[in-house]
Amino acid sequence: MGFDPYKVIIRPVTTESAVELIESENKLVFLVARNANKVSIKRAVEELYNVKVEKVNTLILPGGKKKAFVKLSPEKSAVDLATEIGIL
Repeated sequence: MGFDPYKVIIRPVTTESAVELIESENKLVFLVARNANKVSIKRAVEELYNVKVEKVNTLILPGGKKKAFVKLSPEKSAVDLATEIGIL
């Protein structure tokens, strides 16, 4: 079975706090599949957006959804990527 990044990343999160993270910490926030782990999230973001990921933190929300905080490496600005994919 091949790796499908579209099954891992559900959608970007565009809340005010997520936008603040983009600007202040070079992080993007995504809703991800509940069964996705940090390694698969990193791989999916790198494949979908052609960026290098430095770190992934995950959080399970009270409703059972899973959020991933993806820190990009310094050579790619999260603001630029967010603009490209239409978050900002």
